[in-house]
Amino acid sequence: MNALVRLVAWTLAIALVALPIVAVLNGWIAGDRWPMRRLLVTGAFERVSEEQVRGAVLPHADGGFFGVDPLEVRVAVAGLPWVETVAVRKRWPDVLEVAISEHRPFARWGEDQLLSEQGRLFATPGDSAIPDGLPQLHGPQSRVAEVVGLFKAAAPLFAGSGRRLERVDLSARGSWTLALDGGTEVVLGRTEPEARMTRFARLLPHVVAAERRPLLRADLRYTNGFALVWGDAEPEAPGAAGAALDPSPRVAARTRPGTPMHAQART
Repeated sequence: MNALVRLVAWTLAIALVALPIVAVLNGWIAGDRWPMRRLLVTGAFERVSEEQVRGAVLPHADGGFFGVDPLEVRVAVAGLPWVETVAVRKRWPDVLEVAISEHRPFARWGEDQLLSEQGRLFATPGDSAIPDGLPQLHGPQSRVAEVVGLFKAAAPLFAGSGRRLERVDLSARGSWTLALDGGTEVVLGRTEPEARMTRFARLLPHVVAAERRPLLRADLRYTNGFALVWGDAEPEAPGAAGAALDPSPRVAARTRPGTPMHAQART
């Protein structure tokens, strides 16, 4: 019996000592004795303001130094638009450090998402900070890396022909389609898309040099050639009526506006 009394007494003594310590460490008491006085926000960012970060942090900082949960703060700040990564730590006696890196948009993805330079998808923020001229990418989210890879391979190829790649689409069935500036659609199909676009990009300057019409569509789903659809003829510049164009030897035939033309790709 005496042993049981001693055990209970020791348990109560330990609890009386431990409970205040636990309460302080969890911010249940004495939060005003060790308050958080400074918020230090670091990182190279342009679209996230310190006011936004402060507004996300303050609701979690009223428990004092010991009561602040870095995980809760990190989750709150990570929910802000444009925030990609967050690191939070406490520094004795009264400093809360929040390090932020922003999403740096590389392209638009689908209808309502952006793709960061790190390959992460994030929701389109409802503001005007989205840069103009981002390429448009589309495809199954499980194949983001493939779509980005094809874009990075195709963009310099067509840039060498003076054309800008504006869009890459990968359908659910695995068919690739590109869109160039000026309204040209390039259909690659499902097999060997990189080889097909490499061959066509090399021939493109010669193909368009023989025409005064805009190229609307190029279908590359042929083993040894491609089909072209041309728009209406562009108006001739004054004094250029008698000028003759030397058609490219790579173009086998011409067609009326709006009809396809098959051209042999000689490699």
